[in-house]
Amino acid sequence: MPMSDMLLTKRHLLGGSAVAALSVAFSAVAGTASAATGEDQVPPSDGNVDMNEVLKPGPLPEIALGKEDAPVKIVEYMSLTCPHCAHFAVTTFDTIKQKYVDTGKVRFIIREFPFDPRAAAAFMLARCAPQEQYMPMVEMLFKQQIAWASPDVDGRAALLQMSKLAGFTEDSFTKCLTNQKLLDDVNSVRERAAKNFGVNATPTFLINGKRYAGDMSVAAMSKLIDSLL
Repeated sequence: MPMSDMLLTKRHLLGGSAVAALSVAFSAVAGTASAATGEDQVPPSDGNVDMNEVLKPGPLPEIALGKEDAPVKIVEYMSLTCPHCAHFAVTTFDTIKQKYVDTGKVRFIIREFPFDPRAAAAFMLARCAPQEQYMPMVEMLFKQQIAWASPDVDGRAALLQMSKLAGFTEDSFTKCLTNQKLLDDVNSVRERAAKNFGVNATPTFLINGKRYAGDMSVAAMSKLIDSLL
């Protein structure tokens, strides 16, 4: 999907065209996101990146876990409406965090790459929550993805209900989604990844200078990390 078609605006987020736009974009995500790899198969890299440039922070505070000087650096670009991202988050991430991040071997950074207006809105809500609530909110959104991200549901109503569980009011919810600077910053994170690092699918992992597109199992990611230690 061309970057010119991906610009997300407040009209898209809150206007009547959001569901129609998402219906098209949701299909695009399913088509562009790579399928899950085999259970223990390490996916081939699809390119190199300058990790020094990758690790420079963008306009939003970094969501980074693990020691800054860990030998393996992983940056994941995700979309909250991406089924493969949800699968990785629910089945792989926690184990990788316990095995490698919590033990000082991996620095894991999460960045936004929304493919559609609803994903952008969900990321904005996670950013509007206190920073320590970002990861729990993202986890909740992934686990309940089908309840709010499917094109045939009222995404705004579903996100509002979930946001209230995270402490939002209807007023703070609306203020968050009409924060133009925040939306611009989320767009900027995505555009930088696409233009500078060749990211065009989710999830995409930038790992020690190489780019890997697609979901990975615990076994596959563990093999890849172990090869770099």
